[in-house]
Amino acid sequence: MARFIPAAQRAFVSAASKTLTNGSQSRTASAYSLLQFHPYATSQTHKSPFTANIIRILSNKIEYQHDYAPPHQPGEDSTGENVVLHISLLVDISKGQGYPDMEFLCSAWPDHLEIQKVYLLNRDKTIINPYMGRDLRRKKNRKLQRTLGDYLEERGVNNELCVFLHEYMMNKDRIELIQWLGNVKSIVQK
Repeated sequence: MARFIPAAQRAFVSAASKTLTNGSQSRTASAYSLLQFHPYATSQTHKSPFTANIIRILSNKIEYQHDYAPPHQPGEDSTGENVVLHISLLVDISKGQGYPDMEFLCSAWPDHLEIQKVYLLNRDKTIINPYMGRDLRRKKNRKLQRTLGDYLEERGVNNELCVFLHEYMMNKDRIELIQWLGNVKSIVQK
């Protein structure tokens, strides 16, 4: 198609210039200028139809995902039950040389943080002793869990962080899909 248009232009201009008189030279120039303007022509005219089709499909998919696709709502599955999901979270706190590190195993629920276990670790991340700590999810450990929760909250690990993590993870797949489609499109265009 890209080769056909310039060939047609040359044939049309040469035929028109042979048949027209001197008074109609302005019509030839205007006809030639009309053929020079291609509002439908882009740099993709040199691509094969297959490549152009792939680029068009990728562009449409990116536009749909970016503008129209509803955000993924976690917890909705095919059974219709609303399942509440949590994010497992490891929080390491270090006091510096000479002190063991504390590692908190937490569950970040959509509206709150739950501490499950606390480990004391050496600097090389090995456990200090075989005792693995208490399971803080039991009801008799609620006071200890609240106290440790306050300790983490002073360091910025709180319910607001849980809300942020869930909002971020909710659309993470969609954002990564848009980036991946853009990368594929740029490779196909080259």
